[in-house]
Amino acid sequence: MISIKTATDSLFFSKNDAKDSRLGDLAQVTSPDELAKLARGGWAILGYPDDDGIRLNGGRLGARGAPDCIRKYFYRMTAPNSSQVFHDLGNLHFEVAPDSDSVIHLRERHTFAQKTVLQILSAGKKVMSLGGGHDYGFPDAAAFVEHNLKSSSLRPVVINFDAHLDVRPSDKGFHSGTPFHRLLEKYHGKIDFFEVGIQPQCNSVHHQAWAKEHGAVILDLMSLERQGMLASLQRHLPSSGQVRRPLWLSIDIDGFCSAEAPGCSQSFSTGLRIQEFLPALRHLSAHFDVQGLGVYEVSPALDQDDRTSKLAALILFHTVFPSL
Repeated sequence: MISIKTATDSLFFSKNDAKDSRLGDLAQVTSPDELAKLARGGWAILGYPDDDGIRLNGGRLGARGAPDCIRKYFYRMTAPNSSQVFHDLGNLHFEVAPDSDSVIHLRERHTFAQKTVLQILSAGKKVMSLGGGHDYGFPDAAAFVEHNLKSSSLRPVVINFDAHLDVRPSDKGFHSGTPFHRLLEKYHGKIDFFEVGIQPQCNSVHHQAWAKEHGAVILDLMSLERQGMLASLQRHLPSSGQVRRPLWLSIDIDGFCSAEAPGCSQSFSTGLRIQEFLPALRHLSAHFDVQGLGVYEVSPALDQDDRTSKLAALILFHTVFPSL
């Protein structure tokens, strides 16, 4: 049985001070069915406390604890705009028997997640999804693509910030390495897809070739270091004047260097840095219609002083308030 469980009240931090509002003061517990009855606009938050996809890919576990840990630090942040609203839907909730087929149940969870994200977007809300494994990058991005193929004439854009391409074949089942193999197979020719921050020690040359053959533009870490992340995105993903194309951001936290994101299944001393990422994020927010983002593979159990959860919360903050 798959459902959504409301987030714990204690996560919605408040100073109870009108002169020191926090993001927790702006959060409203909302069910997916209630969203369509509300005014359009605002952000909806959905958590995936699930690292089965990481386990099936042979990674280190712990990401199931991330959604509430990220919330903890996000909702403690100061609210620069008290008119912003966060509709917190809670977390995906499921029970799996010990002897059941994890791959089958993971597929069911992905289907549920995709329907929920599509419901959020159809209600006119933007989406923050909190992983969990990066296998949820497929249902999140697929819901975004489906929504825009039906509601917009503009070609959707998906950007994956990551050390890994995550285009492993899914013929043996889904896991955290398969989301964009699934996405590019299903929507080949219908989307623009970018892989940003890719590192050579993390990816097979065959997977790189497959991704390029299926339309992916790869901006690897070395090219970003030479040209700068902002300049690279401006060159390969130019703005379209007054037209703001729909954009989904998929952020695997292991794309960041281990000094900034030690709490993940796999991290390296090389990687993205937040001071270079934020100007790129501001550029994308200014020139594209950022309809949502997923932050995946934060693992509090492997973290140091919750440094990685704080980084994830900071990324969420600057996505909602890109002009700061």
